[in-house]
Amino acid sequence: MSKVTITQLQKMKQEGQKFASITAYDATFARLFDDEGIPVLLIGDSLGMVMQGHTDTLPVSVDEMAYHTRCVRRGTSNALVIADLPFMSYADTASACANAAKLMAAGASMVKIEGGDWLCDTVRHLNRNGVPVCGHLGLTPQSVHVFGGFRVQGRDVEQADEIYRSALALQAAGIQLLVLECVPAALAERITKALRIPVIGIGAGNGTDGQILVMHDAFGITSGYTPKFTKNFLAETGDIRAAVRQYMAQVADGSFPGPEQTFN
Repeated sequence: MSKVTITQLQKMKQEGQKFASITAYDATFARLFDDEGIPVLLIGDSLGMVMQGHTDTLPVSVDEMAYHTRCVRRGTSNALVIADLPFMSYADTASACANAAKLMAAGASMVKIEGGDWLCDTVRHLNRNGVPVCGHLGLTPQSVHVFGGFRVQGRDVEQADEIYRSALALQAAGIQLLVLECVPAALAERITKALRIPVIGIGAGNGTDGQILVMHDAFGITSGYTPKFTKNFLAETGDIRAAVRQYMAQVADGSFPGPEQTFN
């Protein structure tokens, strides 16, 4: 497998090749995922929940994200490495650039930010300073208290249209990837078809260009609540590497996510 670039992911979108992505937080799992050929690894601020035991992602700091990014980068040779900018680390453009610089220096190839078209200036500033950006719309976990919990977004027409408009605006501002989380499958497919950039779904149906899962969910080792959109691939295979291969294969052929992992 050659080194994955955003250009390669765009070509996959154009050719209709769906791809799998997964979160990683250390060098060991990063190496395993990289060896199996997963093209995109995300150091998610989900580490606040699955690694640190918090009830949400808000306590995660930039320094903690940089630490885990360094770990993942050491285990990665080929995958595109994306790192989340955590809660309130990009509240203004100066903070966004300074904190993105820390994550890029730690080994990220791209940073991810959560929010709608109000972030367009931030995206433009990051791009001008050499930082590629992945957007994130729908259920944005850093806004969990605004949403009143982890709820599906975009079910009513007004909210769906707002998400759609934000996706177009963020693309125009310069994002190169977009994550859609916990939105109805029809809305996700509509956005995916409208954008020229690759769209990665999580709880967004199988009409997106790619999928992403938190690794703990994909292996059935999440404690407490397990989201509807996940699947335990380890239970079906009994081997971590085989589970990764099955996840990739089912994303590629469109069988994951299935109806049971999809919101309407």
